[in-house]
Amino acid sequence: MITEKNLSHTEAGKMLESVLPKERIRSRLIDIVSYASDAGFYYLLPKAVVLPNSEAEIVALFRFSHQYNIPLTFRAAGTSLSGQAITDGILVDISQYWNAIKVEAAGDNVRVQPGVIGAIVNAHLKKYHKKIGPDPASINSAMIGGILSNNASGMCCGVTKNSYHTVKHIRFILPDGKRYSTESAEDYTRFAAECPAIYAKIRELKERIHKDPVAFELIRNKYKTKNTVGYSVNAFIDYGEPMDILAHLLIGAEGTLGFIAEAVMETVPDYPVKSTALFYFTNIFYACAAIVPLSIAGAEAVELMDRHALRSVEHMPGIPEIIQTLPDTAAALLVEFQGNSKEEVEQKILAYQKISADLALINEPVFTTDPVQQAFLWKIRKGMFPAVGAVRKSGTTVILEDIAVPVAHLGNAILDLQALFQKYAYDNAIIFGHAKDGNIHFVVTQAFDTQLEIERYDQFLREVVDLVVHQYQGALKAEHGTGRNMAPFVETEWGPVVYGIMKELKQVIDPRNLLNPGVIINEDATAHIQNLKDLPTVEEEVDKCIECGFCEHKCPSRNITLTPRRRIVVRRELAKLKERGSRKEHTELLKQYQYDGLDTCAVDGLCATACPVDINTGSLVKRLRKENHSALANNIAVMVANNFKGVTVGVKIGLQAGGLVNKVFGKNAMYNVTGAVKKLVPAFPLWSNQLKAAPALKKYKPSQDKEAAVVYFPTCINRVMGDTTGKSKSIIDTFFSVSAKAGVEVMVPDDIKGSCCGQIFSSKGFSKAYSITANETIEKLWKWTNQGELPVVLDVTSCTHTLQQSYPVLTPDNKDKFDRLRILDSVDYIYSFIVPAIRVKAKKDSIVLHPVCSLQKMGLSDVFVRIANAFANEVKVPLHAGCCGMAGDRGFLFPELTRSAVADEIAEVERTTYDGYYSSGKTCEMALSDAVNKNYESILFLVDECTDFS
Repeated sequence: MITEKNLSHTEAGKMLESVLPKERIRSRLIDIVSYASDAGFYYLLPKAVVLPNSEAEIVALFRFSHQYNIPLTFRAAGTSLSGQAITDGILVDISQYWNAIKVEAAGDNVRVQPGVIGAIVNAHLKKYHKKIGPDPASINSAMIGGILSNNASGMCCGVTKNSYHTVKHIRFILPDGKRYSTESAEDYTRFAAECPAIYAKIRELKERIHKDPVAFELIRNKYKTKNTVGYSVNAFIDYGEPMDILAHLLIGAEGTLGFIAEAVMETVPDYPVKSTALFYFTNIFYACAAIVPLSIAGAEAVELMDRHALRSVEHMPGIPEIIQTLPDTAAALLVEFQGNSKEEVEQKILAYQKISADLALINEPVFTTDPVQQAFLWKIRKGMFPAVGAVRKSGTTVILEDIAVPVAHLGNAILDLQALFQKYAYDNAIIFGHAKDGNIHFVVTQAFDTQLEIERYDQFLREVVDLVVHQYQGALKAEHGTGRNMAPFVETEWGPVVYGIMKELKQVIDPRNLLNPGVIINEDATAHIQNLKDLPTVEEEVDKCIECGFCEHKCPSRNITLTPRRRIVVRRELAKLKERGSRKEHTELLKQYQYDGLDTCAVDGLCATACPVDINTGSLVKRLRKENHSALANNIAVMVANNFKGVTVGVKIGLQAGGLVNKVFGKNAMYNVTGAVKKLVPAFPLWSNQLKAAPALKKYKPSQDKEAAVVYFPTCINRVMGDTTGKSKSIIDTFFSVSAKAGVEVMVPDDIKGSCCGQIFSSKGFSKAYSITANETIEKLWKWTNQGELPVVLDVTSCTHTLQQSYPVLTPDNKDKFDRLRILDSVDYIYSFIVPAIRVKAKKDSIVLHPVCSLQKMGLSDVFVRIANAFANEVKVPLHAGCCGMAGDRGFLFPELTRSAVADEIAEVERTTYDGYYSSGKTCEMALSDAVNKNYESILFLVDECTDFS
């Protein structure tokens, strides 16, 4: 008989096929291993991972769980820090199919599903000058399911704007499969009739609390400050109807009582005017004494940072010099006043100035309304957690805890906490947090590789619990949720009466304890030191990862194989298997990693832009690809690099031949033929109907008696591949056309053929071939530009970025040349050389843009949009615009990668017809053109079509 204990992941996957389609069940070894970690410091290996796409499938999963006695745990973004999103049962991933958003009541409400990222919701609300109340630091990655289930709050929302207080309605599914919505009056009647035991128990618990003045006042007082310990029992005080009480108990229940399928959230103002400053104090007491006066003056945010926290970021480029000179006892407050108008904000600052003399400030704060400067000040505050993570010792994990104490006692509590850091040798621990709410976070780094280390953490945490609960009557968790690490201490904080109410609630709703067991309610007094995550030393890129998951929403392969975090989790598991001598599992996992981890990684590097410790998983994958290459493969790559001119001729002939086949046998002939071959030989590239040979390269010279102002380097891809729409001008012709209209003289070198940036070799890990190509190209650029006198412009952004990043592989002589070269992308060229000098004859009405990955990494995305605004009345950048997964040629080899990567972006674009579709990378344009069935092309064409000679 199969039981939960002896069920293998293979058996679990097979059994689940009775519930879900096979393609939405993940039960291979690499699947369960990669999902075994979330952002917390616990590790559980699931039996299988499933991706349901409807409420009916959720109900079926509940039925399956009860039938086979297998626990279920729901997971959205997996950015929870307390172990809420892991399981040794069935992990239910809701990040893919639950992403509907609908703004209602002119922005006063927003209807959302649990798989929507918080920042995406705010982007939809922006035009209404609204946002959701919760504003956790992880909002760019965290999803609504987790935000609600953890009762998230954040930096500016305090107690009144958290998830609990801003949810207007929810639609939920109970473990018995019954579904209800608080929007439906009929559902209140149904709930009472269909769930009599739950209904009666909630009424009984409510009456018991109201008849117990001690319990009643305890609950009332504890929710005057931030508190996410245990269930949201304030619902018993705040609401009368049992279903309303239950709906609000689900907020903060961490998926232990039911599934939230949809929520209607009330929005809050997103103030358009902000003024921000850093306040410095000689000690923590003076900083804490300023909190209440600043709050009374109207400060929306008051963020505290102790001296250790400031020291962790004091070497950040651009950091205020004063931070490095502060005394060891110093502290700082990041203060922000917000309002609907400049006058409103100035009034608040005036209120502050009236009491400023009473604050023990080191110097007078300098307020800024510059969004760039404000973003930098917030970067300082938000950079503290990753700063510790980046420098931690290999093999240790980062633990980010949060507590809340009465503001009046915050200074003393911090000093006592710092004493505990010293006692337990947490030398690099830091403290920061939402001082306005008495909510502070502390960060420590901890290894769990020995029993002594585990005991050190256990003793430290128990003293923290005693300090917060007994000495300061505070909350052990202010906003991160109870999870597994505080589950043993819920009764310590709440006492036996209220904790007993929580247990009765769990028992009546989930009597078999199958829904996220071990979280919130856990009778194991040592649960916080069980199932601890092991972080073995593996390799530099992997060791830095803190597994926070902030990178995942950026990854083009996130919905088909792995994300950067999960790629790294698997690398760690491979190391552990090797150390244990588990050869069979190691071989199996390594084989699966080839496709999931390496083949389908676009190496676009956007993950690094979201990573708090700046890990570019693409660089890791490139290195692993390099290590996987045989000597023969490397030699072939070198041969191609040394004979690149001939190779481009061969590719062009192949394109011409493919075009001829399509002309003779029909436009899809090559696609069908290559598709059939690919079924037999998966590594064979798939033909795209966007492929066409470019016309012969003309000789381009400056006008007679004029000297060139720039050198134009037509990239090899644009020299080889042409346009399929029948335009009279190629991209090269168009470059010259817009340059001529702006009066810029351009030259193309005679020996351009055979020149390449080296991206084709770099992305595949052929380092020697890349080095040969890069050095050869830099030497040519040196000659073409008269030893760096002229700028050189490339017409594909990824090629520009590759050349700009080629310094490490250059010879010492070429490094000197590189330093004197000015390598520009066409986007930068258009903005700096063309837009100021050209005449606009007619703007397009509406256009859509796709900023390629390299634009984002080069910091040119805003420039790209500014160019578009100069030539169009309305410019749309899809909210889901990201890496298209094409990665040069990867989309030809693994077309499923590009299909998945652009799916959300395309869904946005297809809702409207635009007058033009523009990007700045040939293969990216091909991928998007195939997906949308519209012609994406270089932004050079937009400039040319909308302008004329002056």
